[in-house]
Amino acid sequence: MIREGGCLCGAVRFEAEGEPLNVRICHCRICQKAMGSPYFARAQFDQKALTVTGDTGRYASSENIDRVFCKTCGTRLFAWRRNGTLAGVALATFDDRNAFTPTEHIWVSEKVAWVTLDDGLKQYQTTIPA
Repeated sequence: MIREGGCLCGAVRFEAEGEPLNVRICHCRICQKAMGSPYFARAQFDQKALTVTGDTGRYASSENIDRVFCKTCGTRLFAWRRNGTLAGVALATFDDRNAFTPTEHIWVSEKVAWVTLDDGLKQYQTTIPA
């Protein structure tokens, strides 16, 4: 199955082929700052499963991750692993914003105090144990 999505202005479009490897909500401080939101709800795909068209910009938010955004409207679309393996796709950027449901919260230790996690999902204080 192929699911499509894009930015607010439509200048950047993407296709994601197959099912995501996982669907998580990240509460880390880097994601909070990068998304301008209390958390980053994303579906993680192998980068080879994604096709992106349009003019994007990148910002290295850490040693391992580039944040990818539309150069026209600024929509934050992806957290792209710099080693070429994985990409987190912002759930709300899919045309069907209900296509995927998160199954876990990660980096709960950095969660904003007023966010209440009462959805019954698994919670990890940092990242998923290996």
